[in-house]
Amino acid sequence: MRFSHILAFSVSALGFAKPAVAQDMAESRPGQEAPGTRASDIVVTAARTQLPASALPLTIDVINSQMLDRQLVISGSTVDAVSALLPSFSPTREKLSGAGESLRGRAPLYAIDGIPQSTPVRDGSRDGYTIDPFFIDRVEVIYGSNALQGIGGTGGVVNQVTVPAPENDGLRIRTLLQGTAADGFDGEALGGKLAALAGWRSGAFDASVGGAFQRRGAFVDGKGNRIGVDGTQGEIQDSDSWSVFGRIGYQLTEDTRLELIANHFELEGNNHYVLVPGDRAAGIPASSTRGTTQGNPPSNRADMVSLALRDSDLAGGSFTLQGFYNQTRDTFGGGTFATFQDPMIDPTGQLFDQSANKSRKLGGKVSYERPVPGFEDLVVTIGFDALLDKTRQYLVQTGRDWVPETEFRSFAPFAQANLALFDGLLRLAGGLRHEDVKLKVGDYETLASYGATDRADVSTYQPVFVAGGSPSFSDTLFNGGVILEPIDGIRAYGSYAEGYTIADVGRILRGITEQGVDIDDFLSLEPVISNNKELGVEVERGPLKASASYFWSSSKLGSRLVLNPDGIFEVVRAPVEIEGLELSLATRTPVPGLDLSIGFSHLTGRTDDDGDGILEADLDGANISPDRVNLAADFESGRFSARTQARFYLKRAFDGQPAEASFSGYTVLDVYLGYRTDFGLVSLGIQNALDEYYLTYDSDTVRTFDDNRYFAGRGRTLTLSLQSEF
Repeated sequence: MRFSHILAFSVSALGFAKPAVAQDMAESRPGQEAPGTRASDIVVTAARTQLPASALPLTIDVINSQMLDRQLVISGSTVDAVSALLPSFSPTREKLSGAGESLRGRAPLYAIDGIPQSTPVRDGSRDGYTIDPFFIDRVEVIYGSNALQGIGGTGGVVNQVTVPAPENDGLRIRTLLQGTAADGFDGEALGGKLAALAGWRSGAFDASVGGAFQRRGAFVDGKGNRIGVDGTQGEIQDSDSWSVFGRIGYQLTEDTRLELIANHFELEGNNHYVLVPGDRAAGIPASSTRGTTQGNPPSNRADMVSLALRDSDLAGGSFTLQGFYNQTRDTFGGGTFATFQDPMIDPTGQLFDQSANKSRKLGGKVSYERPVPGFEDLVVTIGFDALLDKTRQYLVQTGRDWVPETEFRSFAPFAQANLALFDGLLRLAGGLRHEDVKLKVGDYETLASYGATDRADVSTYQPVFVAGGSPSFSDTLFNGGVILEPIDGIRAYGSYAEGYTIADVGRILRGITEQGVDIDDFLSLEPVISNNKELGVEVERGPLKASASYFWSSSKLGSRLVLNPDGIFEVVRAPVEIEGLELSLATRTPVPGLDLSIGFSHLTGRTDDDGDGILEADLDGANISPDRVNLAADFESGRFSARTQARFYLKRAFDGQPAEASFSGYTVLDVYLGYRTDFGLVSLGIQNALDEYYLTYDSDTVRTFDDNRYFAGRGRTLTLSLQSEF
């Protein structure tokens, strides 16, 4: 479908739908801000400053609690909510794994209250599923490469802010009861969720505790067929998850608060189905049938504890001290993969095994921000971050290490400054962050398959010995920007920021095939430094909110995923350049309560596929998202509210990539209806309301030789929800 046809169809659809789109994702609906405030005046905690978003040379979106709740009724997960609302975020895989999902063509950093959920040594791509969204109040999204939260965030930061403490003395209880069904209401596709959170305050002391349980049934596509299960990376469908959340706070003084937060999350597949391979040549996607998958079911487990002290008026400034502990264990499905074979264990080449990541993080953050005495227009922030991570990837059935235990240590002092000139007409912002990183790996042996002289002959398999080491990297990352606000509500900015991460070290360590490698001299462990340049304009006047931004992102030694002959992703280091255009427009209409919005994202990415120094090939679907148009309409009147949102993923081909890896595009329409009764909010979410049949973006563009990973997307799905407060 051509772009002009899409726009024509979209406009007519909006006129027909009436109830639907365009809720501003910022803190409140257009026209409902407090007097004298704007959505851009929100303080975004992920930016690590008390200055409002309008004072920062960044593109920022805030998905408030109302909008997040609506998206969760439609789709059920924070990752799906972010993907649905942000055109620059790739379509999700609709699986437990987020591998290949990107923001502005690079991996985002997921955080909970500023605590990173990533596992930098061995990326398990499960960091979007570490807390139940019932305990999330809002989501802050900072676009583009930056080092605000330390390692990661080359695509941006997705910070999930947990529910706040009770404001008033007494007991407050919030509950959620949900039921989900696929089109046709087949029993095996039914699911449900039950959650509750109790909060209590007495003077300076407050406490909150809650739990959530969710059971998901089988997923069905737009043709009524069961969707194939991803037995290796893990599934959302046919799974159970449960989560426990707690918060204890004490107000030491009017301005000083001590707070302890703890969270436990577990998601595990129920193993009720086995994969039925598809047929790409015939256009038949994989499906599933009743059966039990061999080995332990894929699962995800995350534990987090955070202790924070915040003082909003310490010697005229704002002080934050935070320490945290985070542990994750990701179990993947297994198989008789050639990579797992070892003639010393099973000379027949039929050895079954599966892997699991185990990561433990200990970290701390301290920062202090205040205006410079005597020069109050200059606000300075200084701070220091520390992160210690210990990760290994092991094979569950045989106990072998696939990725040896690796220690990661990062120390990072930073400083930022923000200067307001001419009564705020012009702002200059900038700063630096010095990253001092060290890895520590002991001597180890790879799996036997990596030393094979003939991969087709298991008897030739023998481990490769690798000499350990302690490589270290040190770099100073800069950022700077200019913000011009000539008229109240009209803002233009230009910025430059550097982001920092390391390539998936685990994939590199486990994939060494040459004898005599010394980790201290292994170039592939060099970090990825991404440079993000951006120009943007924002308008927020009267009923209109609009923005346009163009960005350039590059890295001389990038990191991208490439499949090996065994179908397992490995890391390839090569230059990467990405450019993108983002447009958005939201407005109130003459119809009371009706708001409309449109968003557009265009991304291009290039890399050097043949090592000749020329960026001749497009990034493929595993590394960049398609162009996209979002349309939405929101309606609210009295107790009734409604939303309709349409996502148009535009077809594209990839220069330098196989023709079969091109993307055919698809359109998804979602609907939300809500009515606030005396006993709570009753709402209905309809995902893929038109029951569109489509192939997921990942299935359409990645692993185009693999009939096992050829998945259709989820068909029409209905969720009925009751949210109550007592």
